Amino acid sequence: MENDNQNKENKLNIELPEDVADGIYSNLAIITHSQSEFVCDFVQMMPGMPKAKVRSRVVMTPENAKRLLNALQDNINKFEANRGKINDDGQNLPPMNFGTPQTEA
Repeated sequence: MENDNQNKENKLNIELPEDVADGIYSNLAIITHSQSEFVCDFVQMMPGMPKAKVRSRVVMTPENAKRLLNALQDNINKFEANRGKINDDGQNLPPMNFGTPQTEA
């Protein structure tokens, strides 16, 4: 019975506002960091366009960045177990130097 009470206490009610629920499309992520934070810029590049646009920016602590890394790895492993290996040959990737400044806290 104690375990049921702990599960009820550990539940988190997460609200997903309507304007966020549709999400944004990103085909590039640029990640920078300082001693105290990681900054993830999610970018949308369009073929033939010389300019790309940051669609969303997420700032997090190093600890939460590592939790995200582990959660992504776990989900990728589950995805590949069900659907096969994701092809990541590294081709068609743009240069990673977009002139973004180094993040400082």
